[in-house]
Amino acid sequence: MPDLRLTPRRPWKGSRVVLGVTGGIAAYKSIQVARDLTRLGAEVDTILTESAQKFVAPLSFEGVTGRPARTDLFSAEGAALHLRLASEADVVCIAPATADLLARAAQGRSDDLICTTLLATRAPVVLCPAMNDKMFSHPQVQANLAHLRDRLGYTVAGPADGALAVGEGEGLGRMIEPWQIEEHLGRALTLVGSLTGKRVLVTAGPTREALDPVRYLGNRSSGHMGFAIAQAAWRHGAVVTLVSGPTALETPVGVDLIPVETAVEMYEAVQGLVSSADVTVFAAAVADFRPVQVNERKMKRAETGDAPVVQLMENPDVAAGTAASRKPGSVAVGFALETNDVLANAQKKLKSKGFDLLVANDATEAGSGFEVPTNRVTILSNGGDPEELPLMSKEAVAEALMERVLNRMDRDL
Repeated sequence: MPDLRLTPRRPWKGSRVVLGVTGGIAAYKSIQVARDLTRLGAEVDTILTESAQKFVAPLSFEGVTGRPARTDLFSAEGAALHLRLASEADVVCIAPATADLLARAAQGRSDDLICTTLLATRAPVVLCPAMNDKMFSHPQVQANLAHLRDRLGYTVAGPADGALAVGEGEGLGRMIEPWQIEEHLGRALTLVGSLTGKRVLVTAGPTREALDPVRYLGNRSSGHMGFAIAQAAWRHGAVVTLVSGPTALETPVGVDLIPVETAVEMYEAVQGLVSSADVTVFAAAVADFRPVQVNERKMKRAETGDAPVVQLMENPDVAAGTAASRKPGSVAVGFALETNDVLANAQKKLKSKGFDLLVANDATEAGSGFEVPTNRVTILSNGGDPEELPLMSKEAVAEALMERVLNRMDRDL
């Protein structure tokens, strides 16, 4: 199945990215970055230092971008190549950014095409450090990073703590993964808007209500939709907290994840955060009921018989139960996954739970709902007509929803 995350979409679609690659073993990851950005709809111009070419070949980047890879400061195109690249770029990314590159960039050197492009550009710059942990912790490297971040306003993405080159063990210095780099570039490409500096709270995933130490009552939610919304909100500049039930998903870039298991735990987490949230999105599939009694040991068929009876009690309604604590003037977004009378049931939920927007979808429709990478939704709003969106990836749905949240916030200013 194709990766629907990597289809042309905003904010990458139509953008110009300059990707600088320097001489480190992590350069192999940069080929994937260039490929993914191209699939997302960006035009990617790559620049390889002489050292980078010891690890990866220019032809590899040309093969995945369809554009020539640049290697020389002075070329047949003229000595001002760096000026053209710098002026046309919507964002500049250096991945990997070695200790040598950080030093030269902090000094304002202009001895290769990457450094001259950095001096000439006024586009956002994202640096992705990659080196041995001992090198990364050196005071001079840290001073260079501080200068680039605090004085020049560059974004420093990473490094991660993990496996380093063979023989170097593990530590802080590993370049972050390609998908994480792409999200940092997405944030840099997103225009400053109504979510910049705002607090967004998102719930996601299922809840699990224990029957015994082994079994639980739950549902098939993967958390994919809520995680995509949290990532989209972060790209738009928000400070994002994600309260999620159990999932197998990677934590979205830049997002503060609060893991929970039960509906009660989710309710308590949201109750403590909702009063400070400018936007709250209730995307979790919260169990309506939980067992009255949780067995301390695994239930045996010999003890329960062939038809055990489980007595249930009502769980707290996370959205409705925390509505009174919502920040005045904030935007609340709900979700309604239905199997029948989708719009009628969604309209009732929109009003009864005090939502400003509600995303409705049909669980019985192919490609929609749980355990699929796509969704077909209808967005409802107070006083507006239902807006039906076509079948699209959940990432695209998340971006479309964020646009409508931004429009709502701008309207209410």
